[in-house]
Amino acid sequence: MCKNKTNRSLFHETKLANINVKNRLVRSATWENMTTADGHLTKDLYNIYEDLSKNEVGLIITGYGNIVKEEQPNPGMMGIYDDSFIDEYKKLTNMVHRYGSKIIMQLAYGGTKTKFNVGERIIYAPSEVPERSTNVLGKAMTKEEIDYIVNAFAEAGKRVKDAGFDGVEIHGAHTYLINQFLSPYYNKRTDSYGGSLENRMRFLIEIYYKMREKVGKDFPIFVKLTATEFFEGGLTFEETKLICKKLESIGIDGIEISGNIHGKAKSMVGQSFDGYELKEEGYFLEYAKIISNIVNIPIITVGGFKDFDNMEKIFNETNIAYFGLSRPLLAEPNLIKRWKAGDKKPAKCVRCSKCRTPEGNYCTIFNNKRRV
Repeated sequence: MCKNKTNRSLFHETKLANINVKNRLVRSATWENMTTADGHLTKDLYNIYEDLSKNEVGLIITGYGNIVKEEQPNPGMMGIYDDSFIDEYKKLTNMVHRYGSKIIMQLAYGGTKTKFNVGERIIYAPSEVPERSTNVLGKAMTKEEIDYIVNAFAEAGKRVKDAGFDGVEIHGAHTYLINQFLSPYYNKRTDSYGGSLENRMRFLIEIYYKMREKVGKDFPIFVKLTATEFFEGGLTFEETKLICKKLESIGIDGIEISGNIHGKAKSMVGQSFDGYELKEEGYFLEYAKIISNIVNIPIITVGGFKDFDNMEKIFNETNIAYFGLSRPLLAEPNLIKRWKAGDKKPAKCVRCSKCRTPEGNYCTIFNNKRRV
């Protein structure tokens, strides 16, 4: 239950695991499409993160990084698949830290949630079930291939630590590979990785344990999860609650609750799934509230937030600890600095999702900044 929460400010310094964060506002992971072809950083990308950190973002979660060279769900996404990336990420983390912000790196294996270079590479999946939005069919993984990806996540996590990041986030949402293992719709396996929820969780849990071996007991590891899959036969919220409890029990430092409705959330506001309604201010808020009451680790909620006063009200009335923003910061990179200075008008972002362009994510209305 909530205790002693009246009139707490989102701008008070806080501790997320062992990370001292200057406020409760998080830049959630955003694919910028600004790397080189093989995932290395560019001046444009450094500039994006400098803008975020100097404009008072408390915690930055990077766009997802691919953990094996041969698997890149989208063009222009960050790489972290070998040691050649460590020094350039050190430059990034040092720059962010100079402005007092903290930064964690998100790691992902995209799998069949892709339309990039399909047919030119092997794409792993738990089972041969086409992804609903892309219709891409992957290769059902052998035990050796599962071990390969588990180890790749762990090695990437070690590089994240060596590069000076404050923590790492494992992407287990949005129909990427880990989410597909969790999902009864996509996971039709009959071995120890399929069937029961305990078995479907095994892949994610093995990734966590192997990564923990590599980074040590004190380096923060977070997980991003889909609250519910919003379709019949998919992962349910009841299962997600059990996954969250399991993750807490094995040592995960925090959980980000998201969904898998890119570009469709605004049209789905007011609809109910698994008994909870999607909200205009915080699409997955109802799910995050419930989870924040059943675990004792920090919960980050994301999706649709643009009103500071509303977020602060939610913060004071619930156990939700952090609020993730992405599109509003594309529209107004100085948004959090503006709020801190006392101008609490809602973000300009109109939630049109036109920022999701083939060239990457950028605001096409208010802040038309992209690579030229």
